[in-house]
Amino acid sequence: MGKFTKIATDGLIKENPTLKLVLGTCPTLALTTAAMNGIGMGLAVTFVLICSNVLISLLKKIIPNAIRIPVFVLIIATFVTIVKLALDKFIPSLYDTLGVYLPLIVVNCIILGRAESFASKNPVLDSALDGLFMGLGFTISITLMGLVREFLGSGAVFGITLFDFSIGFFSSSAGAFFTYGVFIALFNYCINKFTRRAKLKKGV
Repeated sequence: MGKFTKIATDGLIKENPTLKLVLGTCPTLALTTAAMNGIGMGLAVTFVLICSNVLISLLKKIIPNAIRIPVFVLIIATFVTIVKLALDKFIPSLYDTLGVYLPLIVVNCIILGRAESFASKNPVLDSALDGLFMGLGFTISITLMGLVREFLGSGAVFGITLFDFSIGFFSSSAGAFFTYGVFIALFNYCINKFTRRAKLKKGV
């Protein structure tokens, strides 16, 4: 497996931040009432991941080890501020929907975790790809969850009403936890089943 292929499969599958590592649970639970919310938050996190990973990778040799975490947070906060200002200016409706969870990207454990475990130890291109695929893994996961909860909770998909029927449970906090749990269980079941089949084919 090539290096870039490994980075991609880690971010999307093997180390999927939402369904495998169970990181960023606050926005996952709070914002997945609609698929568009998932896309908005996911793309915002992806942008911050890529930019912060690149800058941290570029500066890794000159950032003193003793203050690396505060510096990482400062870098992340800078890009979060850029996202906030851009959304407030150009997509105010999404800015209002994401609310307090937008500035909380600064302390999102996905971003800080990748900065510490990957970007600070790897080249710029690898770090950019890691941010891209970790962000896509997060975006796809919460968008699919939002799609399911929106469809069952309000009978709509991407804000378009399909039928006049809804199950209020899926719009509630309990529904968020239930949906998240089901997604994690199904994801890990499929991954484990695929891994067993791959090992059998190799005769392991």
